[in-house]
Amino acid sequence: MAAIVLMAASLVGCELGSYDDAVKEFNQNAPPPPPLPPPPPGASFGPNFSEIQAALFTPSCATIGCHSGAGADAGLNLEAGSSYMNLIGIASSQDPGTQRVNPGNPDMSYLITKLEGPGVMGGPMPPTGGPVPQPDIDVIRQWITQGAIDDTVQSTTPVRVASIIPAAGAPLTMPPAQITAGFDREVDASTVGPLTFLLDASGGDAIFGNANDVAITAASVTVPPANPQSAIFDLTGVALADDTYRVTLVGDGGAPILDLDANALDGDADGNEGGNFTSQFTITTPVVLGATLDQIQAVVFTPSCASAACHDAGSPAADLDLSTADRSFGDLVGVSSLNKAGATRVIAFDADNSYLIQKLENDPDIVGQVMPIVQPLDQAVIDVIRQWITDGAER
Repeated sequence: MAAIVLMAASLVGCELGSYDDAVKEFNQNAPPPPPLPPPPPGASFGPNFSEIQAALFTPSCATIGCHSGAGADAGLNLEAGSSYMNLIGIASSQDPGTQRVNPGNPDMSYLITKLEGPGVMGGPMPPTGGPVPQPDIDVIRQWITQGAIDDTVQSTTPVRVASIIPAAGAPLTMPPAQITAGFDREVDASTVGPLTFLLDASGGDAIFGNANDVAITAASVTVPPANPQSAIFDLTGVALADDTYRVTLVGDGGAPILDLDANALDGDADGNEGGNFTSQFTITTPVVLGATLDQIQAVVFTPSCASAACHDAGSPAADLDLSTADRSFGDLVGVSSLNKAGATRVIAFDADNSYLIQKLENDPDIVGQVMPIVQPLDQAVIDVIRQWITDGAER
């Protein structure tokens, strides 16, 4: 019996040894496991305004024709020295109910909306070079969550105006909701108000300093606590007519705008205290083209026909003066063409046989060239003039 037990133990020992050897041999000959995937790329900059400016705003946003210069897209200049005061606590021009950067709240910051998706208008930003990687957006989110602090070195010279919205010389087609001034350093909010942040209308002559200037009263003038490098002239409920407007930020006199070092505003940017900053913009509400002579005059005849050496008031071609609605009516309706014998320029209720329409549509029987010479009108525009004639060509 003992011999049998010994023999069994010997056999078991042999089998266990063979199994271990087989496993060892298998492990030695097995192919190595595939390498672990690389970790996702991290952000290319840190959660600091200076790094965001250098890595994103300057190379990708503050480019020609985009967010740079006086005509920056959407009034948002993202050049170094201007971007911070144009972002922090400033209402978006595309979504006025949302601040561009709402310190502490990235989900309510329109900058994040534009980086992560299309936003209220247009596509995501930046429009070229591909979308911003999500890790970079996450870092910008972190910067906003931490208060959107400006870590750049502040100027020690007297405070200057770094940006103004609307931009200098901007031709607006509708009144702005507010005027926003951005400074290159924090201002003393107590010195910014209706006596130091001014808006005047020229009274229709585009000239300031005469008796017909009109002072515009703001709904309020404030320095947003979230962005003390800016000031807002609020125009809520203020009606602005078509005119030329002048913005003035006061650096002269006994009560100018001051910075936190009690320096007066360097309005003329000469490096010294003093001097008023001024900027102008215009508002011209577009005239909607409709089938009336006044609208046709404003949209078609005046800009496209009543130019010098053409149908102007001085020496109108073919004795056809299209400089005002009254002159156009008198020289068109029921008047024989000097260009083509037997033709009438405008026949009330008969657009097809009105020589004006034939000249505009380049009819094969016209004499001379299609009108206007420089840029023929779209058929949709001609159809409106046709409608005016069909309706009786009334003044």
